[in-house]
Amino acid sequence: MDYSILLTALIVGVLGGVHCLGMCGGVVGALTFGLDINIQRSRFKMMLFQLAYNVGRITSYMIIGAVFGYLGMALGSLATFLPAQQILQVVAGLFMIALGLYLAGWWYGIVAIEKVGQKLWTQIKPYAGKLTPIKHLRQAWWYGLIWGWLPCGLVYSMLIMAMSAGGAFEGAMVMLAFGLGTLPNLLLMGAFAFYFTKLARKNWVRKVSGMGVILMGLWQLYLAWVVQVA
Repeated sequence: MDYSILLTALIVGVLGGVHCLGMCGGVVGALTFGLDINIQRSRFKMMLFQLAYNVGRITSYMIIGAVFGYLGMALGSLATFLPAQQILQVVAGLFMIALGLYLAGWWYGIVAIEKVGQKLWTQIKPYAGKLTPIKHLRQAWWYGLIWGWLPCGLVYSMLIMAMSAGGAFEGAMVMLAFGLGTLPNLLLMGAFAFYFTKLARKNWVRKVSGMGVILMGLWQLYLAWVVQVA
């Protein structure tokens, strides 16, 4: 597979951390402060629970990525594969540009895309409530698995990229790379919830992150163009 797509997914995950803190900050904070006080007092145990949450979340991303990767491969089999892959790459690039504009606070059109997943989320969300309070790591992983379905424009833009990756395995790897990119922000959020929420609200942080994601979107458009010219 094209490893540049994995690098792009990883970088977008890192740069999209501002969006992650806004979307998932409340979830992370609630999970952190909802743990038993003895767990909260142990940094090692806290880190284990934060990892379990996030491994569950990333597992969901990989499952969805595999489904979208397979759909992209099936779509390619209906026509010449390369043009279909190029089209999906262009769509992914446009999604990332829209997301970057949203992160920077310049355009909020992508919010409409997030609303698409709200109906599914309302059906899944009650199952998360049944897992609380979290008392052991298996529960934390299951909670994270459900948490991964939270409607998110950043995730949706990466799923379009997963469709262009070439297959189910490749799609799962794209979402794994993206999930690993988001991991540092959300792990730190668990440990320094109040500080990182405040930082994510700063205009300059949002604009720098937004411009970074826009550049990655433009890079995807460039790659699609280069393939077409070649």
